[in-house]
Amino acid sequence: MPVLRDLYNVFIPTTTGAWTESLQTLRERRAWFRSQQRFGYPILVAEVAGTVVGFTAYGSFRGSGKWPGYRHTVEHTIHVHENYWRRGFGRSLLEALIERAHANGVHVMVAAVDGANTESIAFHERLGFTTVARMPEVGRKFDRWLELVLMQRII
Repeated sequence: MPVLRDLYNVFIPTTTGAWTESLQTLRERRAWFRSQQRFGYPILVAEVAGTVVGFTAYGSFRGSGKWPGYRHTVEHTIHVHENYWRRGFGRSLLEALIERAHANGVHVMVAAVDGANTESIAFHERLGFTTVARMPEVGRKFDRWLELVLMQRII
């Protein structure tokens, strides 16, 4: 969990990849892991020579089962160490996650991306995601308003 926490935290101080300014604690990451286990949600990792260089996971869409009508829809997260970008790790991770989602009866996977993150939007498009909504000024970080782009892939 410390490695996954660090992969998540590395971009918080400098990017809008995660809309928080607080670094995640090890306790919070462990709680996330226990929640993933409780709901049977996968966490997939990419390793190079025994070192974790990226991970992806999905969780419930719109609130941990609060709305059962969304039970066949999930939202994913993916984080790859910057030194391993553009080397196929992100693609491999997300393709494997999509396969796992399909096997688990998921119908739709959602990506929630910062509108300024054109590389992430293009990455998701290459993997079959389409933009279904743009929500201007729904988030705030670094004293500026952020646009949320919702993308989905029907599996």
